[in-house]
Amino acid sequence: MSGETNLDRLLRGMSAELVDGVYVFATVAQGDVPKGLTPRMMFHEAEGVTLVLLQDEAQAAGLAFDFPCRMITLNVHSALEAVGFIARIATVLAGAGMGVNPVAGFYHDHLFIPENHAEDAMHLLAQLAKGALD
Repeated sequence: MSGETNLDRLLRGMSAELVDGVYVFATVAQGDVPKGLTPRMMFHEAEGVTLVLLQDEAQAAGLAFDFPCRMITLNVHSALEAVGFIARIATVLAGAGMGVNPVAGFYHDHLFIPENHAEDAMHLLAQLAKGALD
């Protein structure tokens, strides 16, 4: 399963799902990920391990965190080599004054949007999928 690469089909075929919970970004030293955490994502960088996890979980573990956000899953199987999909979405969101931290999974792309912009982002994504923002 390689996923869709055609930008028009990706945009028209996507539906956005607002995932429950408030997520945050935290960082810990290599090898210092607290036991019992279930991060949505872990990314190893030279400076440490970035964790994307639920805010409640970060607080319970005593982790310092940043960027309270909501996760939006784009329910279309985008190919990892698809060109322009996230760029188009980021451009639309930026035009509305929203930052976005996208993460590509094997099957779907996921957007981490500032918590207070989640509903506005959902509306814009629905408009984009309908072709109303062309």
